Amino acid sequence: MPLSHLLVAVTRANQIWRLPLHGGGAVTKAGIFCHLHGGPGGPDGLAWDPEGNLLVAHTGIGTIWQLSPWAEPTLGITSCAGASTTNLCLGGSDGRELFITESETGCILRARLEASVAAR
Repeated sequence: MPLSHLLVAVTRANQIWRLPLHGGGAVTKAGIFCHLHGGPGGPDGLAWDPEGNLLVAHTGIGTIWQLSPWAEPTLGITSCAGASTTNLCLGGSDGRELFITESETGCILRARLEASVAAR
C-alpha cells in the first residue's frame, strides 16, 4: 500500500503534525493530527501498532499514549522508571511486545499490548 501521509512529532509544541504525501514526495497542507496536554516535554517517538493505532512516547510526563486513527486516546501506559519516555518500538513474534526507552534512568522498559477493539 502506498504511503499517503507522514506524521511528525513536534515535541516543544506538544503536537503531532500530519503531512499529506503527493507524487514525487511533495507535501502540502500540514495540519495538526493531535495536540497533547502539555507538561515539560511533548511527543517524541512514534510507532504504529498492529491495528493501525498510533503509539506516542510523551517525554516529560513518562507516558506512552495509544491513539486511534482519529487521534482519540484509547490507552495510556505510565513509566515505572523516570518521566523521559523518548522512543519506542514493537517486536516479538506477534508484534505486540512494546519496548520503551526511558532516558532519565537509561532503562529499556517492556510492556505487552493486547489486541484493541476498534473504536468505530
